[in-house]
Amino acid sequence: MVPAALAHRDSGSCWGLNSRSGDPDKSPPSDPDPWEVQQRHKRSWVWNQFFVLEEYTGNEPLYVGKLHSDVDKGDGKVKYVLTGEGATSIFTIDENTGDIHATKRLDREAQAYYTLQAQAVDRFTNLPVEPKSEFVVKVQDINDNEPKFVDGPYLAGVPEMSPLGTMVVQVEATDADDPTYGNSARVVYSIVHGQPYFSVEPKTGIIRTALSNMDRETRDQYVLVIQAKDMVGQMGGLSGTTTVTVTLTDVNDNPPRFPHESYESTVLESLPLQSVVARIKAADVDIGSNAEIDYRIMDGDGPGMFNITTDEDTQEGVIILQKPLDFETRSSFALKIEATNRNIDSNFLSLGPFSHTTSVKVTVEDVNEPPIFSSPLSQMVVSEDAKMGTSIGRVSAHDPDTSNSAIRYSIDRNTDLERFFNVDALSGVISTAKPLDREANSVHNLTIFAIESQDPTQIGKGFAVVKVLDINDNAPLFAMDYETLLCENAMAGQMIQTISAVDKDEPPNGHRFYYALAEPVATNLNFTLRDNKDNTASILTKRGGFRRREQPVYRLPVLIVDSGSPALSSTNTLSVRVCECDSDGVALSCGAVAYTATGLSTGALLAILGCIITLLVMVLLIVTMRRRKKEPLILEEERDVRENIVRYDDEGGGEEDTEAFDMVTLRNLNVIRDPNVRRDVTPDTPTFFHYPSASRPAYKNLPDNVVFREFIWERLKDADVDPSAPPYDSLQTYAFEGSGSVAESLSSLESLSTDSDQNYDYLSNWGPRFKKLADLYGNSEGASVFS
Repeated sequence: MVPAALAHRDSGSCWGLNSRSGDPDKSPPSDPDPWEVQQRHKRSWVWNQFFVLEEYTGNEPLYVGKLHSDVDKGDGKVKYVLTGEGATSIFTIDENTGDIHATKRLDREAQAYYTLQAQAVDRFTNLPVEPKSEFVVKVQDINDNEPKFVDGPYLAGVPEMSPLGTMVVQVEATDADDPTYGNSARVVYSIVHGQPYFSVEPKTGIIRTALSNMDRETRDQYVLVIQAKDMVGQMGGLSGTTTVTVTLTDVNDNPPRFPHESYESTVLESLPLQSVVARIKAADVDIGSNAEIDYRIMDGDGPGMFNITTDEDTQEGVIILQKPLDFETRSSFALKIEATNRNIDSNFLSLGPFSHTTSVKVTVEDVNEPPIFSSPLSQMVVSEDAKMGTSIGRVSAHDPDTSNSAIRYSIDRNTDLERFFNVDALSGVISTAKPLDREANSVHNLTIFAIESQDPTQIGKGFAVVKVLDINDNAPLFAMDYETLLCENAMAGQMIQTISAVDKDEPPNGHRFYYALAEPVATNLNFTLRDNKDNTASILTKRGGFRRREQPVYRLPVLIVDSGSPALSSTNTLSVRVCECDSDGVALSCGAVAYTATGLSTGALLAILGCIITLLVMVLLIVTMRRRKKEPLILEEERDVRENIVRYDDEGGGEEDTEAFDMVTLRNLNVIRDPNVRRDVTPDTPTFFHYPSASRPAYKNLPDNVVFREFIWERLKDADVDPSAPPYDSLQTYAFEGSGSVAESLSSLESLSTDSDQNYDYLSNWGPRFKKLADLYGNSEGASVFS
């Protein structure tokens, strides 16, 4: 680098900067002076742009350039001052000579230039002798950065069988060096690994196919190594690499092919409809949508017997049964199946037809089938007046197997619960078994079973519909219960009711009813009947002036005759109530008139009667509840039955122990048998059943365990035979030490019934707690008390 040369231009105070690289003149801003706005000062010093080489590694500071002012006469009165970016830390200036040095290693990629301010001041007064001005120190680039692939590694795809030169992907490397200076950042690309399949354009980085007809089914993936080198690829340049993984995407360039020329499948003739007969698959080395296949039956036996569809998950051809199989009719079928690619690429039609065919043979195996009715549904008719045993029709079934077994018939009684019909087991003739009533059931749906004689498990089903024909066996009746009201002010000839009839029978040509008043009232003077000839009739008055007080209700017997053969008739009574009406003919009150003014109305009487009935019901409920109240199981005086808990909280009471329980009873049961004496918690009710004294065993000389066992057994016997014992269990505890104790019994209970020679003088040595016993048993005087 050549240091900047100083040139004196004029004696003004403005600084100018001129760049050797062709930059336009710049006038960096400096500290403004109020007079500079009004007066233009001439420059006294200028310098060019300074350059410093990056990554300088010398031992001495790097010389950058020199500052000099015309004011400086070399007498040391002028001092140079440097401020701005990196001043004193990176750049230093000799205040006497103006020489500038770089003291640190610079990196252009970290910072490309530094802006500094220069100032010439009087050394003694420290006043500026030149205005402050800026200059730039630009870091000059060297090739110290290799190209880098920021987006690498790359993944790309290209269709298989692509033409030569098909673009795959474009890679790009960046170089941090200065692209405007030299060739440090000028990159060229080359392929290190991946030939001869792919190539790369040196300047653009575009990767293209270098071979045509690359087959994915042969190899579907390639890994390329791409190099980027700066300095336009010249010697000494830096380089970087990346990998590009290229996947060949599939195209439909392979037709489907069946692995076998023919297939065989065996099915039972009882196979249900829509069941799978066989599965076949054509192989296609393509993948995805290019391997999707459609199957069809081109030719075969039994048109319409089978259909084939594609399983979308496995791309298999699934042959499905469409019609029932019959081994006796046909035992095998031959089919011709074609497989075709669903998505065909027109660019590869030259590779051959994208379809393939194979043959499938379906063999039907015989099974023992149930009988089959010649007609699944038989329709029969019978008159409802048919006699029992009348034949109404016949069903027929046969064994479809070659064995042709005999058939027996029966009726499913769930479809004929009342057993109106029978079927002959051998002939299949259906006959009536009971009288029929069309009005109760006009149609009977029967299920007929046909059973093989050799194998009763083989049962066929047929259906028979029996329609019951109508006969005229029901007389006509009023269509409804009529409520006919007649106003007292009715006029003669006035129509008061229109009547109609119904008949349960259903004649073929419909009903035709005839109406008339029955003979007893045919010539009455009050009413007349008019047949309207449309299955209705009208009731008219013959006179006026009806009065409720005279007769509140009139009853007219009406004769109705149907048109059957023979004709049936019935007499129906029409009640006509006389009412008091208003001027518009609206009934106000009807029926009988109450003659007693002070009497109660019907509603009041009903209310009173309802109250009486309610009271009676309440009384009955109270009495019933009291009678149903449970009697107590135990009488009131016997309720105080409970267990006694005896606590011994003291050290021993001597003679007071006798108040707890007399243990002598255990060894003298044959002596003390008073039923009135309390035994533990047994109720006070006396025991009326007693064992004879001779039957009681002697317990005195028995071991303690035998004593307890025998004692408890005796108590159980007493409780079992005692009619006065309470109806619950009684818990009794017998706390007796027994004769097996080392210390034996010290209780005074036993001393009453035994003659003991034992010396109890040692009790006085047992301490104050046994003083009472020692006084009683430890001397002769104490012993004489119980002698």
